[in-house]
Amino acid sequence: MKFIRFSVLAAGVMAALASASAAEIGLTIEAATPGPVISKYVYGQFAEHLGTGIYGGLWVGPESRIPNTRGWRNDVVGALKALRVPLVRWPGGCFADQYHWRDGIGPRAARPVRVNTNWGGVEEYNSVGTHEFFELVEQLGADAYVNGNVGTGSPQEMAEWVEYMTADGKSSLATLRAANGHPAPFKLAFFGIGNEAWGCGGNMSVGHYADEYSRYATFLHPGGGNKTQFIAAGGHDDDTSWSEHLSARLRTGRFDGVSFHYYTSPGPDADGKYGATGFGEAQWISTLSNTRRMDDFITNNAAKMDLHDQHKRLSFAVDEWGTWYDAEAGSRSGFLVQQNSLRDAMVAALNFNIFHAHADRVRMTSIAQMVNVLQAMIRTDGDKMVLTPTYHAFRMYVPFQDATSVPVKLEHNPQYAFGGLAIPAVSASAARGKDGQLYLALVNTNPGERADVAVDVAGGRAGSASGTVLTAAAMDAHNTYAAPAAVKPAPYEARAEGGKLLLKLPPKSIVVVAVR
Repeated sequence: MKFIRFSVLAAGVMAALASASAAEIGLTIEAATPGPVISKYVYGQFAEHLGTGIYGGLWVGPESRIPNTRGWRNDVVGALKALRVPLVRWPGGCFADQYHWRDGIGPRAARPVRVNTNWGGVEEYNSVGTHEFFELVEQLGADAYVNGNVGTGSPQEMAEWVEYMTADGKSSLATLRAANGHPAPFKLAFFGIGNEAWGCGGNMSVGHYADEYSRYATFLHPGGGNKTQFIAAGGHDDDTSWSEHLSARLRTGRFDGVSFHYYTSPGPDADGKYGATGFGEAQWISTLSNTRRMDDFITNNAAKMDLHDQHKRLSFAVDEWGTWYDAEAGSRSGFLVQQNSLRDAMVAALNFNIFHAHADRVRMTSIAQMVNVLQAMIRTDGDKMVLTPTYHAFRMYVPFQDATSVPVKLEHNPQYAFGGLAIPAVSASAARGKDGQLYLALVNTNPGERADVAVDVAGGRAGSASGTVLTAAAMDAHNTYAAPAAVKPAPYEARAEGGKLLLKLPPKSIVVVAVR
């Protein structure tokens, strides 16, 4: 057999590893057949003006007792930097189509107060505006994805915002930006023209939105050397009409991708039925089964885009995805606060593997959301902070950023079944990292059985594997301020014996390793 070691493991995991050997799954990595590059932007984040997703969770202001750098929390920013966050989407979401950028410039004390009618009806003091946002992405070392206002804005307002952010020279808006503290143009990597035009962005038909997109895009002229990518507001769930219509119709020269939104829930909308914790195996498998629908959604939308964009110039940008459960008991209405468990980390890893498999089209995504909202990386309460299992999944997958995908083939992969649902027991993805290493990511969806995976590298050898494993004793295990390390990665190592590299995956686990 082979040598396998974990430095930190729960007693339940040790018992699983000591159990009788599971049926062996064969996995072949076609390392000599490189595929498309997995863009680093697949690991993007989303920060909307929603609840404490920004205010309190990220922004505390320069005068706060919580340690900060120009208003942004040092602890949260420091933790996010470890994820190598490549992109942040802002200011929404639904908030974007009611946001007027001039509200968020100039002295903070003089900025107007608005009502955030989308999220809780709270007062929006506009303390975080354009300059503050770009300060955040600069601290993170990330790129900016700004979403413009089609719903309540105008082409002139949007064009002036793009000019304000990017113009160099002596235009009045470039001069105004300099007077507000930033003489140089901002780097604007992505710009979204509206959001969810089919819903909160204006309840438009796809044909009407296509006309609006073309009108708005005509007047957008980024300066300052920016090569901004423009993203159209696309569809959601199993609706492919937006991808098909927009890819067929838009010919503005400022059209680089179609967005797509899909949120994973255990079942249909039904408040009070689907908590983020306290669930059983029926909701475990239904959640994982539902999140695997992302693969079909991407496949079906990509097929429609292929009809009009055979060379795959356009990106399919999944710029809102993640889990959506009932709000946490006692939380404020409209703040979308939910706990984050091992199940959420599994959802993240399954989606990563799906995105990798579609790297030719999926070149940017942003999970909803960064802090305190929906499937967050981090939760905060005053000066307290805790990292979620989803945070750890993102960190484990860092080597896949800008890596070159390579095909994997699974053989004898059993089904994990419960309560009338069945999904593949193991999900896998492999890539050649920028450092030259061959990386393999594996997810064992079965919460009760170990999976044994025999790894073969076609045309090469698989002598050892080292990396990390994420698992826990309970399906809903999660981190709290009192127990912040209840779910965290542990080292994982395996060595081949007799020419075979066998990776033993604990029940309900994520394993990411370098294969040598």
